[in-house]
Amino acid sequence: MAVFNDTFNATERLLAEHRSVRRFAEREVDLATLERILECGMRASNTGNMQMYSVVVTRDKERLKSLGALHYGQCATAPVMLTVCADVERYHRWCQLRGAGVCYDNFLWYLSGVIDASLCAQNICVAAESEGLGFCYLGTVLYNAKAIAELLKLPKGVSPVITLALGYPEGETTLSERLPLDAVVHYEEYRADSDADIERQHRMREEFPFNRRMVEENGVENLAKLFTEKRYPVDANRAISRALLDEITRSGFMNNE
Repeated sequence: MAVFNDTFNATERLLAEHRSVRRFAEREVDLATLERILECGMRASNTGNMQMYSVVVTRDKERLKSLGALHYGQCATAPVMLTVCADVERYHRWCQLRGAGVCYDNFLWYLSGVIDASLCAQNICVAAESEGLGFCYLGTVLYNAKAIAELLKLPKGVSPVITLALGYPEGETTLSERLPLDAVVHYEEYRADSDADIERQHRMREEFPFNRRMVEENGVENLAKLFTEKRYPVDANRAISRALLDEITRSGFMNNE
């Protein structure tokens, strides 16, 4: 299910062929390769060139087990996990050393840190794939943000937002389905799609073999209900949201006085 064509250059093909990797070979990622990838992450665009993020690298096998458990055992064979955090602590300390005020302890700067961390993480992912490595983004970092912060000893001003499992792929990987371009791209102003447009845009996703199998195995009527009733039900969403707000408060990003 290739989405690229002959007009794509090498970088565009690399991006278009991205596959999430969940099984990794028993092969270490050497430090030189890892640091090249991290350097690429640090070159990402960011808010005011302030780099409101930090990356915690986990390679120790026992620590990987502990961190993996907080991600519900996903990607258990990954030799590296990268936890990318929103981080204003480093900037605050620099400001204090220079006699400047501390003013990044609010929700605006949490969002700025999330954006910075996301851009850094995407650069890391592209660099990793160019090296023949694979990765999987673990959204469960937000499910257990407080426990992950405690495990990684994150101080006030630092909160985890992205975890990447990283390593060399083992076995074949599948190119996931994506919505067509016209589903997400709006020129000049937001376009109001018809019901027929929405049906068409989601048809490939609903007909994708993996999704059809998941619908059947979970005994639900359709893919939308698989998401709303099984994968991300509303009660769980609200509980996770409350816990995440508690973690954001713990990390000092909610001082809006």
